[in-house]
Amino acid sequence: LPAYGRGTAAHLVLPAIALGWYPVAAMTRTLRSSMLDVLESDYVRMERAIGLPERTIVWRYALRNAAVPLVTMVGVYFANMLGGAFVIEVVFAWPGVGRTVVDAVFARDFPVVQAGVMLSAVVFVVVNLLVDLSYGFIDPRIRRG
Repeated sequence: LPAYGRGTAAHLVLPAIALGWYPVAAMTRTLRSSMLDVLESDYVRMERAIGLPERTIVWRYALRNAAVPLVTMVGVYFANMLGGAFVIEVVFAWPGVGRTVVDAVFARDFPVVQAGVMLSAVVFVVVNLLVDLSYGFIDPRIRRG
């Protein structure tokens, strides 16, 4: 695997692993914990008593209710990955906003640094807004309450 540069899909492997390894593990743990809690709830017991197949219960009913904490984590980790992408762009020699901001820090080009920070802040706010709006689509109880 190439350690730096860009050009082919092989150049994406190491940056993607470096950026996404920890969030995937943490989100998997959170989803497992949420699913275990949801699968012990009363409405799941009722669905089992009705005779619905376990696959239907898990995919149609339980996963939807267990996804709310996961969506929250995705929003938080997206913000962390945004900051991590600045470092990843420098380490793996990818051109982008992060590398431009880091180069501007070393060159003491403060307007570019401010623009990079402002862009990151706007993306962070928009992602958190989208996460909050998605709660209503995932869990109808949140939409009503």
